[in-house]
Amino acid sequence: MSKRLLLIGGNFSPEPTGIGKYNGEMIKWLAAGGYDCTVITSYPYYPEWKVQPPYDKNKNWYKKEVIESNGQGGKITIYRCPQLVPAKPTGKTRIMLDFSFAVSAFLKILQLLPKKKFDVVITVVPPFHLGLLAVLYKKFKGAKFFYHIQDMQIEAARDLNMIKSPKLIKMLFGLERYIFKNADMVSSISDGMMRKIQEKAGKDIFFFPNWVDVNLFHPIENRVQLKTEYGFDVNDKIVLYSGAIGEKQGLEAILKTAETLKADKNLKFLICGSGPYKEKLKGDAEAMGLSNVIFFPLQPFEKFNHFLNMADVHLVIQKGNASDLVMPSKLTTILAVGGLALITANDGTSLHDLVKKYNMGILVKAEDQQALTDGVIRAMQDNAAEIARNGRVYAEDNLSVGKIMSRFEEAVVIN
Repeated sequence: MSKRLLLIGGNFSPEPTGIGKYNGEMIKWLAAGGYDCTVITSYPYYPEWKVQPPYDKNKNWYKKEVIESNGQGGKITIYRCPQLVPAKPTGKTRIMLDFSFAVSAFLKILQLLPKKKFDVVITVVPPFHLGLLAVLYKKFKGAKFFYHIQDMQIEAARDLNMIKSPKLIKMLFGLERYIFKNADMVSSISDGMMRKIQEKAGKDIFFFPNWVDVNLFHPIENRVQLKTEYGFDVNDKIVLYSGAIGEKQGLEAILKTAETLKADKNLKFLICGSGPYKEKLKGDAEAMGLSNVIFFPLQPFEKFNHFLNMADVHLVIQKGNASDLVMPSKLTTILAVGGLALITANDGTSLHDLVKKYNMGILVKAEDQQALTDGVIRAMQDNAAEIARNGRVYAEDNLSVGKIMSRFEEAVVIN
């Protein structure tokens, strides 16, 4: 009889980016392998920060969905829980979002407690305190508890001044220690994060990196011709940022670089995606008279491989204090399509070390405007074919969804 798995996570499919994307693909893979999967999650809202149609009609109450898998008989049962989604996310409103989901998910857990036992409970951070719900279920039903950390939320909230109270930070770390103590296995996505978590948790950390479908995302021949599909000239050089557009990304740096390099009429800066900061960024670009900065909406998933192949350079921009806490999910897809990644990461961080080791991207100092501008110039002048090839090889060898999920299944589900 197949094992029963429960995922508790604030983000899930059909969200196209970030944690929701990975949670959805993980459960889909497990269900295709014959597992009976249940998900307690919210209504899809990211990266728009607005519940998306058709889910917006039911967003204030619970909803159940059942998806039969096309694989070996597994199925997915999804419980959508209501939560407060702020139109403009700030430190305080993000806390309210996480707290409101935790409360509605807690009520759903209480409903499921008397029912047939789940063998494994998985929670994905952020939000970190969902681990408390898994501990509750484990104590009542004896399930195995797997705690996966995508983003070190408490450190990020502290370092970005989203939470300023030392007492509150100390209390949150105390709750986290309690979760670590009760988790049967803790995992994360990069060496740097694993080292930091191991120091806090006092136990071995399982390596569970973000993956990419290397069959779906792949290099395309004659990329230059793809540019005409998106309204560009074949001679244009496209510098692309594709992803969530939020204040913490520091994307205003793209506008300053575009202003410095605007004399080159063939150099275009393309910002693609959605998010609460997008309108302000567009307004700033207009005020600066930047005709070389173009904004696109989030691209359809089925055309995303085409779209990424069209760009000459891909920007992976992070704040300096984030590059050891977060392994950017967008980088996995860039590597898979054989794209040239220009990455802001400081020397000594896990992201910097990894990219340097495999020579699969151009590295520049984080939060250094001149370094970013120089990096763009270098990317346009260098013969980057080798770097791009290295990225594709790394993706095939290390980021394949099948390889990563098989390791996960062996370590977490079967054992």
